[in-house]
Amino acid sequence: MASQIRRTGPGSAAGAVVAPDTVKILIAGGFGVGKTTMVASVSEIVPLRTEEPLTTAGLDVDDLDGIEEKRSTTVALDFGRITIGSDLVLYLFGTPGQQRFWFMWNDLAVGALGAVVLVDVRRPRASFAAIDFFERRRIPFVVGVNGFHGLHPYTPEEVRDALALPEGTPVLLCDARERESSRDVLIALIDRLIAAAVRAGGKG
Repeated sequence: MASQIRRTGPGSAAGAVVAPDTVKILIAGGFGVGKTTMVASVSEIVPLRTEEPLTTAGLDVDDLDGIEEKRSTTVALDFGRITIGSDLVLYLFGTPGQQRFWFMWNDLAVGALGAVVLVDVRRPRASFAAIDFFERRRIPFVVGVNGFHGLHPYTPEEVRDALALPEGTPVLLCDARERESSRDVLIALIDRLIAAAVRAGGKG
């Protein structure tokens, strides 16, 4: 990862750590946690969506407990783009949340430098698989606690304990419907990636 976010060139000191021109980021989490909403709220282009209506065929396999009002689902990916600063563009890939589509996560993760794992505190178990996925692959991630209806009943530390997250994993309260809130989560992830690259460079 460090080699991917370190470059030298005119006007930069040798070995200086700077952000790349483009970075691939995954927006992951369980079914119905707000991934499509986050990509749509923050994207500066019209997001690409692959949503299909929920049908009776999925009643026995899709867990709608707590999200009974949900009427559609992502079957492949969501895609958006956001420019952060003058030299950094993030390409956002929202993963499908339903277990029957998890086989696509490996392909979507290729080339990704980091991820946002969205958590719905009403259903924290829905995001356990995403956390495990990135921990196993050592892909840096931050946790965004999506406050549905603007409510945040738990502190970041309480969420960290409930999810058994390592101490260094950032946990941020957010509202996936709000552009600024979603942008702040992405900036926190970029900060983590840059800090990791600096540490790796110091060890080298």
